[in-house]
Amino acid sequence: MDNTVTKKNLIGLDRGELKTYLAEHDIPAYRVQQLWNWLYHHGVTSFDRMVNMPKPVRQILEDTFVIERPKIAMALTSTDGTQKWLLRFADGQEAETVHIPEVDRGTLCVSSQIGCTLTCKFCHTGTQTLVRNLDPAEIVGQMMVARDVFNEWPSPVGQRHVSNIVMMGMGEPLYNFENVSKALTIIMDHQGISLSKRRITLSTSGVVPLMQRCGDELGVNLAVSLHAARNDIRDILVPINKKYPIDQLIEACRNYPGVNNSRRITFEYVMLKDVNDSDADARELLRLIRGIPAKINLIPFNPWPGSSFECSTPARIASFSDIVYRAGYASPVRTPRGRDILAACGQLKSESQRKRKSAVI
Repeated sequence: MDNTVTKKNLIGLDRGELKTYLAEHDIPAYRVQQLWNWLYHHGVTSFDRMVNMPKPVRQILEDTFVIERPKIAMALTSTDGTQKWLLRFADGQEAETVHIPEVDRGTLCVSSQIGCTLTCKFCHTGTQTLVRNLDPAEIVGQMMVARDVFNEWPSPVGQRHVSNIVMMGMGEPLYNFENVSKALTIIMDHQGISLSKRRITLSTSGVVPLMQRCGDELGVNLAVSLHAARNDIRDILVPINKKYPIDQLIEACRNYPGVNNSRRITFEYVMLKDVNDSDADARELLRLIRGIPAKINLIPFNPWPGSSFECSTPARIASFSDIVYRAGYASPVRTPRGRDILAACGQLKSESQRKRKSAVI
């Protein structure tokens, strides 16, 4: 009989949980702040580093808990400097995280699920069925692994390699909202990793009932994977549209807490040849979003093995962008990054597969 006791991972626990667990071992509550500082400001992986705690306390922590990050199973670097890490979690499942370096920032694309339920037709991740949600430790851990890679501990005050987060990796963040919310709250805590909510963007395909809550509780920037301005097209490209049609989605965008001209909603729009890229589509998009402080990110389709779509031509993208821009909306065409390592938008996928029910009973 295996009597091994699994130690609790401290990463991903909020302050209240830390207080409760420490109290169970007669460690006073004021140690929570010290522990938090070591975990999230200094990024330590060993209790021996926590030099302002007495040795007996450190020994209790060592005997009872672990400080565990995801492991990098594979690391790839694109010719444009983009890095993709295949991260392996404690149960052996895997997800991908991408770092995109830019002149004025470094953006980390974070996954919220292993696989996805949404089956968006242009997205590689959508071909991988949902394996499971990521827990708070696994979401925060992606940020911490990136900090490890760039040696950004303690948390820097000025220029950072990881200055921004986009919840645009594998999965639909709002279908894992409780865990995503807890993880982002930890990341935003000013006494730890200390990333401002203004530097965090959450992307949703349109889980309308949770959009208001996301704005109220987190206050992060919102990006919406729109990709079509008509229900008949969006029903095909983004099947969740059948549950929450465009009119409901746009109304939720209009009511998103804090949206204004300085905090605009980003509408993501993948450019698919002869599908959603006509001048008429551009004008319908403008009609749809009229009055919403917004910008439109035009995303050239990034091909992946087995995909049936083609990217719109540069001339067609330019015409679409010009119509949107002349109407007063910023319409940048996103430069594909990391295509050569399948790290670009819509290309992420891991080899994890959902276990058969019979295998887990």
